[in-house]
Amino acid sequence: MATAPVEKKVSAATLGSLTAAVAITVLNATVGDTALLGSAPPWLQDLATLIVPPLITFLSGYNARHTPRLGSTSLPE
Repeated sequence: MATAPVEKKVSAATLGSLTAAVAITVLNATVGDTALLGSAPPWLQDLATLIVPPLITFLSGYNARHTPRLGSTSLPE
């Protein structure tokens, strides 16, 4: 994996995804219907809904090419 620094947009997207994941996990646990992921135990469902979406968001944003803004003088990476 590259050693480049993480851009702020990637961190922000990951935080947004984590917020959504927490909301889904709390909603799933509150409703009392823990059948979101079928026969998986409730603790594993909570873990999966909290970790998987932010992880996918972070990895996708980190590996995506940087798109320079219009008028920017920097070269694409």
